[in-house]
Amino acid sequence: MIRRSLAGRVLSWLLPLLAVALVLPVALSHALQDDVLAVLLSAIIVLPLAAWAIHRGLRSTRSLFRALSGSVNSYRDGEYNFGIHWQGSDELAELVRSHAALGEVLREQRQTLVQRELLLDTMVQNTPVAMLLVAPGGDGVRRVVFANVAARKLLHGGWKLEGQDYDSLLSASPVEMREALARSGDSLFAIGSEEEDGEEQVYHLARRNFRLNGRPHELLLLRLLTNELRRQEVMTWKKVIRVISHELNNSLAPVASLAHSGAELVRRGKHERLEEVFGTIEDRARHLEGFIRGYARFAKLPQPQLQTVHWRGFLEGLRRQIGFQLEMRDADVEGRIDLAQIEQALLNLLKNAHESGTSADGVSVRVSRLPGWVRIEVMDRGTGMNDAVLQNALVPFYSTKRNGTGLGLALTREIIEAHGGRLSLHNRDGGGLCLAIQLPDAPAA
Repeated sequence: MIRRSLAGRVLSWLLPLLAVALVLPVALSHALQDDVLAVLLSAIIVLPLAAWAIHRGLRSTRSLFRALSGSVNSYRDGEYNFGIHWQGSDELAELVRSHAALGEVLREQRQTLVQRELLLDTMVQNTPVAMLLVAPGGDGVRRVVFANVAARKLLHGGWKLEGQDYDSLLSASPVEMREALARSGDSLFAIGSEEEDGEEQVYHLARRNFRLNGRPHELLLLRLLTNELRRQEVMTWKKVIRVISHELNNSLAPVASLAHSGAELVRRGKHERLEEVFGTIEDRARHLEGFIRGYARFAKLPQPQLQTVHWRGFLEGLRRQIGFQLEMRDADVEGRIDLAQIEQALLNLLKNAHESGTSADGVSVRVSRLPGWVRIEVMDRGTGMNDAVLQNALVPFYSTKRNGTGLGLALTREIIEAHGGRLSLHNRDGGGLCLAIQLPDAPAA
């Protein structure tokens, strides 16, 4: 097809008028014998004809521009199912073809985005992690913007959560979950089963803040860790058995060899080296005894012997063993605990706090009274815990320390749960870790 330019088209419209504009003044001048009048009459005749010709000639062009403007507005609204047709091969035809190519690209991109959104929504709705997106509404109330299936089942019995009052949902949640969701930062907490012998459920809470469409949003991720912790505990116990077997072999093999050597020395009557042989056997036996005692302490935790205790006096006595700042508003808070076990649990937590990289005065203990509970928080200003460490913190024998046994937090958790309490931990705002103990203010049934 021969390409025509837009300027050529306009010129083709104006050429007849140009011929008329040249011929008409001459003809009128001869007829009227007045050049000025002839020019004026020619202008009166030619100018309206020129305006009419240009208007008529650009009519299709104006229609094209209106169609292009409408298509741009449709693109803005996300509609791409239409096309524009233009006859000719000028610059406007190239513009129409480019516009059509742009619409095709946008249509393909839209289809790709829709498929990705469907895939993402399918993944989000079927993930076992409860996902909750919260944002303040126009009335100032924090409302749920998005919740997947897991969040609906966990917080609302499977019913829709979008648009619900977030604070009302918290008030209907278990106290442990309510406290974890109410404070800031990631945390690890456990919810006791309503059944007498039911297993508690351990959750990891992660939260992230961001701005969407100029509004602050908070994304909450609640992950059930009970099954994963159970698998990790099985793997850990297998590892412990290998470690114990290795340690026993390392100790028993030399003892057996030394016992055989001692018997040979006795048979030969060489008694001067027996003291060295028996001393080495005693050292290996004591080492093995200490090694086994550390594991047996965790495996054979005795039932707590409850006694009434005044928390202020008890904690003041604990401060003489290890330093910390005490925050306690009520001086008459009492409880019934096993003094030795709770002292060991708090010493484990305070020792970890001092080893967290905090300053000497950065370790504190805060005691507060809740309805039916006493809450003891051991806090530091150290480095805190990342997500991986936080999720595994309560697994027995898991440790990030080079020479750590991984029994401190696990033993503390066993002691607290034996008292009918709960242990939770979360990172603090501004850095550091908070380990919270909740103990009943009366003996567990």
